[in-house]
Amino acid sequence: MTPRNPAPSWPSAARQTHSEPIASTKLLPPRGARRLMPRDALIARLQEARRQRCVVVQGPAGSGKTSTLVAWRQALLTLDYDVAWLSLAPEDDELARFFDCLLASLAEVDPALGQETTLLMGRDSDESAVEHWVITLVQEIARRPRELVLMLDDVQNLDDEPRIFEALQWLLEYAPANLHLVFGTRHPLPLPLAMSRLRAQGLLGEFDLRDLRFTPEESERFLREQLGSIEPKDARTLHNLTDGWVAGLQLFAVDLKAKHGSGFAPVEMRDAQAFASYFEREVLVRLAPEDLDLLTRMAACNRFCAPLCATLLGQPQAVARMTTRLAHLDAQNLFISQVSSHDRESWYRLHPLLREVLLARLALSPPDDMRALHHAAWRWFEGRGHTDEAVRHAVQAGESQAAGDLVEACALDLLARGELTQLANLIRRLPPEQLKARFRLRIARAHLQLYALRTEELRHELVQLESDFGTLGARERYGITLLRGGLAMQEDDSTALRAIMPALQAIPDNADPHAVAGHRHLLAWMHMSDGEYAQAHAMLEESAERGHPGRLLLGQSLGALSLTLQGRMAEAEAELRGVLQAAQQQGAAELGVVCLVSALLADVLYESNDLDAVCDLLEPRLELLLRASIPDAVSRGLLVLCCACWLKGRHLDALDHLERLEDYGVRHGLDRPLGHALALRMRWQLRRGDTVQAQSTLDRLVLLAARQAGRTSAAADEVRRFAERARGEMSMHWNDFDAAIARIEPVLADAEAALRARTVANVRAQLACAEEGRGNHAAARRHWIEALRLGHRLGLVRSLLDVSRQVPQLLENVLQEEALDPVLAFYARRVLGAAAQWRQSAPAAPSPSSAAAIESFSEREREVLHLVAQALPNKKIARVLGVTPHTVKWHLRKIYAKLGVAERDEAVARLRDLQLGASTAGRENTGHSGGTL
Repeated sequence: MTPRNPAPSWPSAARQTHSEPIASTKLLPPRGARRLMPRDALIARLQEARRQRCVVVQGPAGSGKTSTLVAWRQALLTLDYDVAWLSLAPEDDELARFFDCLLASLAEVDPALGQETTLLMGRDSDESAVEHWVITLVQEIARRPRELVLMLDDVQNLDDEPRIFEALQWLLEYAPANLHLVFGTRHPLPLPLAMSRLRAQGLLGEFDLRDLRFTPEESERFLREQLGSIEPKDARTLHNLTDGWVAGLQLFAVDLKAKHGSGFAPVEMRDAQAFASYFEREVLVRLAPEDLDLLTRMAACNRFCAPLCATLLGQPQAVARMTTRLAHLDAQNLFISQVSSHDRESWYRLHPLLREVLLARLALSPPDDMRALHHAAWRWFEGRGHTDEAVRHAVQAGESQAAGDLVEACALDLLARGELTQLANLIRRLPPEQLKARFRLRIARAHLQLYALRTEELRHELVQLESDFGTLGARERYGITLLRGGLAMQEDDSTALRAIMPALQAIPDNADPHAVAGHRHLLAWMHMSDGEYAQAHAMLEESAERGHPGRLLLGQSLGALSLTLQGRMAEAEAELRGVLQAAQQQGAAELGVVCLVSALLADVLYESNDLDAVCDLLEPRLELLLRASIPDAVSRGLLVLCCACWLKGRHLDALDHLERLEDYGVRHGLDRPLGHALALRMRWQLRRGDTVQAQSTLDRLVLLAARQAGRTSAAADEVRRFAERARGEMSMHWNDFDAAIARIEPVLADAEAALRARTVANVRAQLACAEEGRGNHAAARRHWIEALRLGHRLGLVRSLLDVSRQVPQLLENVLQEEALDPVLAFYARRVLGAAAQWRQSAPAAPSPSSAAAIESFSEREREVLHLVAQALPNKKIARVLGVTPHTVKWHLRKIYAKLGVAERDEAVARLRDLQLGASTAGRENTGHSGGTL
């Protein structure tokens, strides 16, 4: 579970089902291709295309696409490429399900790959959610040094969900150099823009039926391998009848083998319709009745094995005999093939063409027989933990009640393991009436809404749930209370949480461990937000003693949060490093804890002046932090990342992170993150001499503080403190030090009352600067001494240095004029040494040649820069191009890096300079002067 909200509480289901997320048979290539003869020329051409960004293998059913891809995969592995495989089916034609399958296929190559994207899924809810998934995945792949080929087979099964192809287009557009996508499909990909761009750039490899067809020589060789011998004339005839279509050749071979070479029907066989007709007329009629019955029943399933076959035939004890029959059918090349799996079972699937024929026969069965078949299938899959397939068959059997039971039985476990997209997919499979009638699933859906920050939907859901309050038991009512608490925590509203504290404390006697831990964590957060650290500590101690082991890491994280709020940074660091190591070992289920701990640890590292460590820790997890952690952690993480980038001279990145923090506060209606962002933005504007913009930002902050009137929450108090300190800074900028002190002194009293020691040290340093400004050196020294004593006790560095650029000089004066004790003097010199380590100046911009800089721009980068030159803001650029502001920023970072600049105006000026230089060079090269024509 992530730290976003406590675990749900509801009565235990009748059984707890372990749900297999994605069948491993989808993630491993089929084995049937082993029978096909090597096609060295085709594989050699594919190998030549291995470095292309995209390769498309398109052909009709039965043209050998899958076999070709399997053979190429094996060849790529010999070159030390990583190859991920995904066989797509019609049930994968849903956005979240598709991404689940995609990430599972990548995890086969590297279990850590895609973990960050997995955490975003189920939590991202805005219109740009899918793009965020893609960008996060691209960044994960780019961090790997190895070449990765992602093979997607049977892409034609994705035909009803345009957002999947939108995601694939982004994946192709943003793919790093080490990612190569391969598509096997019957139909052209609905990606005309992406394909045309890649084709123009020489980054697309295309293979179609002309490439997949056997040559006459290959047809003869194939038939000879299948039959043992064949007359060259007959081989040429069969090649002409099939035009080298592999499925047609194979079907003729099966027919000839069954007839012992006595002849074949001279009909053309070049498409699926001809295949179906010939198979019905020439092959199926000669199958043993029991084999025909077996294959027909198995067509109802995407995959099958001997135990499943025995069950569907009503012979559950005949597994050994069924194993022999399947092996025999496989050996006869009768269009069934074994597929790889992590199971001990031997799994098979039907060739798509044969399955289409058999499904048409199956559709003629009496409805009761069809329902009985699907009933037996869901019971079998359910008993082996394959919940997804069990639910699908239960719905097809018309047993929606049973399907609801299956989802309900595994919902709590899926939530606890953080497998949110799988739970969402299962819920979507259910008929609406089943979801409406099941309280536990409504609670589960509410938790999904909370994870995804769909707060309006959640409020509506809570109203609906609470309308049934009188009919619910104590545990169900408590589950609703926990959701209310989770919503308050996510909205940074300790007052709302305190309002329901009596209900939170009224834990039912039969509450499960997750609920008990959840209520303690909520109350601990409330207490620490309100400065009641002893009460928070007591709650967390009790949770550690009695809580469920799976919740201990979250409790420890909250304990570390309490330490950082108090300024006890050294203690917090020791705790956080241990929790981070333990959480990372837990994999995706604890990525939410990893995000929370990373933000808190980055805060500690920034305080100690380790700016490189801050960036290394947070930048790879930035998207996750924004979507998988509580607002306080998001604010802390983005703030220290902003400041670290600024101090390192990465001003563009710093401003981008600051804008994201501001957007986060605005989008979710969270005043504390917005107040943090405005206060820091005003400070930077003042330091750059942009007083007009700084005053505008201050006005926004003051208005935000005025909106807190009448509110008594910790967040409201903090926003008011932001505004007063910012007013003080503005007064100091205009040398009105009396007004600055009048603003800042009450903030000091508030911070001392709230036991925020780090804030106290920071405010005292600010007051020292103000007193020095108005010439009151004695008062300034008193504040400096108190700030140094507190800073030394807590191990603070940046809290003192970030107050003003004047701090180093003022500290030097204190050291020269005051007889500090040796320990305090040593600490002051350490702070001065840290000030010298990082200088607030941008690195020298590179000077790319005009030709190299201009030619390096992609088409999209040129479009973005053209609109930037028109002074359009990012959001308007995004609307013009049909992308998201996040994507615009992504492109801008690349543009600025290529131009060697840090900001918009510099980029436009640099581009004009380069274009002018290129134009002048062109005139010189062609002998033109600068005059008019």
